[in-house]
Amino acid sequence: MAGKNQGINPADPWRRSTGARKEGRPFNSSKSHTISRILKRALDLVIAASLLFLLSPLLLSVAVIIMLSDRGAAFTSHRLIGYKGKEFGCLKFRTTRSDATASLHATIVGDILTRSSLDKLPQLINVLLGQMSLVGPRAIAKEELPRYGEHTYAYVAVRPGLTGHWQISEHVSYQNRVFLDVEYLRNWTLALDFMIMAKTLAALLSRHALLPKTDL
Repeated sequence: MAGKNQGINPADPWRRSTGARKEGRPFNSSKSHTISRILKRALDLVIAASLLFLLSPLLLSVAVIIMLSDRGAAFTSHRLIGYKGKEFGCLKFRTTRSDATASLHATIVGDILTRSSLDKLPQLINVLLGQMSLVGPRAIAKEELPRYGEHTYAYVAVRPGLTGHWQISEHVSYQNRVFLDVEYLRNWTLALDFMIMAKTLAALLSRHALLPKTDL
């Protein structure tokens, strides 16, 4: 049906997710699980605030370097689907040239930030604002929702994550990423979140991730 209402209503997947929880697919609504969800949010706030405070010199330095490199903005914001299907501006450090006429090849600094995933550190602000979680499914754009089919409910029933199974797994295809996120939601525990965060930290600290690409 044509018209300005054509497209996806972000509230529709949320309503479908409500039905999915009633059917027990794959969300656990027990009292203990609800308490764990509250603790997860509390940990998000404490860890995100602590990291922003501790890493503030690094964040400020990176922002200044990016702005001085070509006098462009330090951050970019992409509209993605979050909790209950609501769109939000997902923050990242800018990794490409600011010149609109230039190609979108990454700058030297941008390449390092992307390879090490440090370009995502501004998303700690999204976590504080309640738009994201430290660990969760990958945030997706509104246009991607139809590609997730019956699994759409899994993505809008929780907050998307700064990291997740999709981040610590190598060579993940689009369909496998969907599978990993749904499995995460089925098997979620606080212990699983800590395991994913530990693996993410190990990857960030790896020497290979911090080195720029070189042509052999």
